[in-house]
Amino acid sequence: MDPGGSAVPAHPSSADSATAPPDGGSPPGPPRRPAPPVGGTVTPVTAPGDEAAVLSTAPAHGTGPASAPPGPPGHGAGPGEPPGGEPDPAGPLARERAHLDASRAALRAMRAEVEGLDISDVTANWVNAAVLQAQIDNRVKALADHAGTPLFFGRLDCRDRPDAPEAATARYYIGRRHVHDAEGDPMVIDWRAPVSQPFYRASRKQPLGVLLRRRFGWTGGELTAYEDEDLTDPSAADGAGRLLQREIERPRVGPMRDIVATIQPEQDELVRSGLDGTLCVQGAPGTGKTAVGLHRVAYLLYTHRERLARSGTLVVGPNRSFLRYIQQVLPALGELEVAQATVEELVAPGEPGGGARGADSPAAALVKGDARMAEVLRRAVRSGVTPPTEPLVVVRGSRRWRIPAHELQEIVGELLERGIRYNAAREALPQRIAHAVLVRMEAAGEAPDDRTQNAVARDRAVKALVKEVWPPVDPAKLVLRLLSDAAFLAEHAEGVLTPAEQAELVWTKPPRSVRSARWSAADAVLIDEARDLLDRTPSLGHVVLDEAQDLSPMQYRAVGRRCSTGSATVLGDLAQGTTPWSTPGWAEALTHLGKPDGRVEELTEGFRVPRDVIAYASRLLPVIAPGLTPATSVREAAGSLEIRRVPSDGAGDGEDGAPTDGTGPEDGGVTAEQARAVVEACRDALRREGSVGLIVADPRVPALAAALTAADLPYLAPGEETGPEARLTLVPATLVKGLEYDHVVLDEPAAVIAAEPGTRTGLRRLYVALTRAVSGLTVVHTRDLPPELRRAPAGHG
Repeated sequence: MDPGGSAVPAHPSSADSATAPPDGGSPPGPPRRPAPPVGGTVTPVTAPGDEAAVLSTAPAHGTGPASAPPGPPGHGAGPGEPPGGEPDPAGPLARERAHLDASRAALRAMRAEVEGLDISDVTANWVNAAVLQAQIDNRVKALADHAGTPLFFGRLDCRDRPDAPEAATARYYIGRRHVHDAEGDPMVIDWRAPVSQPFYRASRKQPLGVLLRRRFGWTGGELTAYEDEDLTDPSAADGAGRLLQREIERPRVGPMRDIVATIQPEQDELVRSGLDGTLCVQGAPGTGKTAVGLHRVAYLLYTHRERLARSGTLVVGPNRSFLRYIQQVLPALGELEVAQATVEELVAPGEPGGGARGADSPAAALVKGDARMAEVLRRAVRSGVTPPTEPLVVVRGSRRWRIPAHELQEIVGELLERGIRYNAAREALPQRIAHAVLVRMEAAGEAPDDRTQNAVARDRAVKALVKEVWPPVDPAKLVLRLLSDAAFLAEHAEGVLTPAEQAELVWTKPPRSVRSARWSAADAVLIDEARDLLDRTPSLGHVVLDEAQDLSPMQYRAVGRRCSTGSATVLGDLAQGTTPWSTPGWAEALTHLGKPDGRVEELTEGFRVPRDVIAYASRLLPVIAPGLTPATSVREAAGSLEIRRVPSDGAGDGEDGAPTDGTGPEDGGVTAEQARAVVEACRDALRREGSVGLIVADPRVPALAAALTAADLPYLAPGEETGPEARLTLVPATLVKGLEYDHVVLDEPAAVIAAEPGTRTGLRRLYVALTRAVSGLTVVHTRDLPPELRRAPAGHG
């Protein structure tokens, strides 16, 4: 068949099994028809009207646009050309565009077919009809053809079986979703299907049956170029081609986009990891760990759709700005039902931002986040249980049944020893007491049944005893008492927390009620722990936890409860831990999460941060994370790195790192000269293509916001979508983690460090800020740079 139609292997039975998802995905359709063979030498070809559109890739990385015309008759088949000596007069690019048009038409037909479904006579009631209609609506959304999103991004020409000659090939177009024609033949294969895997992993050393891999270049949704890799040529070196480099280095405007066209082999291996195990990815800046986690969710939903549809999936991020930044990745991959939340929202559902109104001192937050608080809470929850000291008498008709106190104590003690949830034990207690009564009734010759036992359990005397012995507990009131009553806290923290740690927890001015309390984010996690001690938290099928290095042990426990019977993908970078309780190692973090057997993998090859920028930021690693491997950048572009020292008359650094020129805390210590220099740096960055992020220590945000406004430079807040008319974002340093910008202007590194409670935390915050740039970084400073940055490590002049 012409490449504009569906491309298929000669033996469809094996290929069909290779494209079908293992569990719950949609099969690709009926057997496919054979494609024409592809052979000969890979030759760059330029289609009419598309000069310089096709890139040469022999060797794979290429050297520039191709200008050679198609080979003469008898030259052999070029890339995508039919054999027989005569080149295709339409040209390969034109035929690829024809396949794109046909695929888009097929996708529209698939969508129209779903929209035209009549379910009026296939449902038993209105509830079933509503559920089915919701599923249809979601399917229609998933089949949307977004004009700016390429329908496919690659092509594989493969041997249809391992022992087949090169002339017997199968051709697959790899894209974001499966598309088939009216006969059910696949025109685009979902990137998650097993048959698509060689697109990401095949190499000349291990071609995996691939003869030729083609990547497509796109501009605004239009197919404008292609680039071929001949995997049968042993003399060519493996490497990233020009189109792949161009895609990696493409300017970032708007929210985060998927990387489905540029997934690297080591990333693909993590993406396709199984569902049953927990995976932890330690990733240096720019290594794509967040993208790996999101694409892993999409892959798992494809391969285990029915299972995860029942149990649910969740992405947990550090803040709302980050979640807004990544929220379009999964919908672009056709997955619309994945929930997103911060840890604060997770533990306080229904409350804006998690409901936290108060703030803890670093010392108090450190104690509240310690895993030992779980034992304090466990003791406090059970402190109200008091074994009975009097017998129980139950009246049934004319008979009185007496349960002695020692037997009641045995029942209560057994429930305590079993360690089941507090409320589950409280519900079991009346049934256990009723069973003891029924034993005596049977011994007396009566024949009670289950109805009798339930009636005894509801007896007024039994209910009164349960209320006295095993009283109800309100989790928020319990935490309020622990934080307000020093004696109550001391009773249950004895041997667990030191007196000094207990003193950090107790409020100096206790609130009068739960409603009036100014709960902090750490308090909400304590309440969530207490809530789980009462009733089991429902578990999801899979949870992705991003920026995990910043979580406290108690926060890990809170997230772990949401996947206690499922699995997790944990993403983070120990060097970017900026909280006082940031995790010292992933083994400890996985233990707190309840997944001690989780597998830890490390990504060190960066695809986002330019070489010079990551090398400059890595000067901090020996101090902030001495055990980590510095990241390397695979990008060809070194990126721009500029350090601008701003002279200031009489300005210098005081003992605490603050300026000595008269500026004060009300303006964050921003001098007029520094503000002008920052504005000028922003103007310079805006003259280039792409997004611009101005990263500022939190206390200095108001002063620099005023400077931007006075200079008539419009700016956005973190999480707001950038566009052609608004490309500058003013970002507090505490919110920049996980975000990225083409060009970053970093204001006063010394102020970023000084805004944190400790030097090491401050240097880690600075490391995060330095590694947000995709193309260029400009550091503007009046005060001295930290000595760690001024000292160039070996190999970095």
